[in-house]
Amino acid sequence: MAYWLMKSEPDAWSWQHQIKKGVSGEAWSGVRNHTAKQNLMKMKKGDRAFFYHSNIGKEIVGVVEIIREHYTDPTAKKGEPWVVVDVRALAPMPMPVTLTAIKTEPGLKNMALLKHSRLSVQPVTAEEWKIVCRMGELKM
Repeated sequence: MAYWLMKSEPDAWSWQHQIKKGVSGEAWSGVRNHTAKQNLMKMKKGDRAFFYHSNIGKEIVGVVEIIREHYTDPTAKKGEPWVVVDVRALAPMPMPVTLTAIKTEPGLKNMALLKHSRLSVQPVTAEEWKIVCRMGELKM
């Protein structure tokens, strides 16, 4: 299993929106960055990702599971190369983990969130996953 972090602006698509989609989940659409697209294409069914509220809140608020591997983004214009994966909400973060807290945790100093702050879909190492789960009091 691989781990990821997926950013969403909560006024456009929030954790609550994701929860309302239930077990059928929702396509993670609208990614328009080639590196983020490549990350979506690397995702496998069963991988997990942190759900990060960007712009407003700037915190990890939950965990989603990849339930369908990449396919053409239905929101893309015809002929554009963008892709989506389907995700479903797995668990809320009992204690949201803020960007400020991540910045102060020595074990997360190399996390992509800090190195590539504008990248909307990014990898998370297994060790970073454990640290963030501990910080958020999430037992997964």
